[in-house]
Amino acid sequence: MVKLRLAAALLISDPPAAEINGLRRACSDGLLDRVDPHITLVEPINVRAEGLDEAHRILRDAAGDSRPLTFTLGPAASFAPDSPVLYLAVGGDVGALSALRTAVRTGPLDRDAVWPFVPHVTIGTDLSDARLAAGVDALADYTTMVTLTHVHLLQEHRDPDEVRRWRPIADAALGGRSVSGRGGIELEITASSGTGFALTARRDGDCVAELTGWTDGSSLRVAWLRVEEGDRGLGVGRRLLAELETWGRARGADRLVAADATATSEFLRARGWRDADGVLVRDL
Repeated sequence: MVKLRLAAALLISDPPAAEINGLRRACSDGLLDRVDPHITLVEPINVRAEGLDEAHRILRDAAGDSRPLTFTLGPAASFAPDSPVLYLAVGGDVGALSALRTAVRTGPLDRDAVWPFVPHVTIGTDLSDARLAAGVDALADYTTMVTLTHVHLLQEHRDPDEVRRWRPIADAALGGRSVSGRGGIELEITASSGTGFALTARRDGDCVAELTGWTDGSSLRVAWLRVEEGDRGLGVGRRLLAELETWGRARGADRLVAADATATSEFLRARGWRDADGVLVRDL
């Protein structure tokens, strides 16, 4: 039984994300390199692979009933003495945020809350009492404003360096969806404020294929490419790769890289990818 480690959140994009990451770096946040700045809606939860489509549907339905949300982030506060976490308080559209959180926490994404819901953006973890107090004091006057337009489904991936990182695998626009479609297949692309990206192909709302990965300098590294068995041979995988190439070129990438995996290697080689030092590469 294959299970996926998922979570749901509102990811914060640049330029506020870059500023918040600067605060996280100053606070020695242990999660800085593992997840983008965010407001959590569903904490990490194990979901059976066959429940992924339902999780996508729940995300889209909840987002469709919401709207873009504007928040004030800051000043800093901490969860001490219960937890050694430093965070930016979240104000603004908190009522709508709570309603969105409730709507998302159902079906495969339903889980019991360990603590009462306190909207926040984490900037430091596992800090001593002294560092927590210093952070609260130093950021007592800090605030910034953000408007968030998408809710994201995240999946935990183990990278080649053995670090587990969270990357978006799907998103849904608050108040509606923005997709490009052809031949009954809709394509969505999600790019995080950090390095992650995900492309998803859907038919009638159901996920039929997905491609995920992350940026590494001028390269785009493909971590996962999957097409449902009943939709293979219809060009869905080729469309995802073509969309990734277009998206990558627009952002200055000069090549695609994928691990030499048996399940996808011949598919990629047939489409112009070449072997290089134990990986598959396609120049852009």
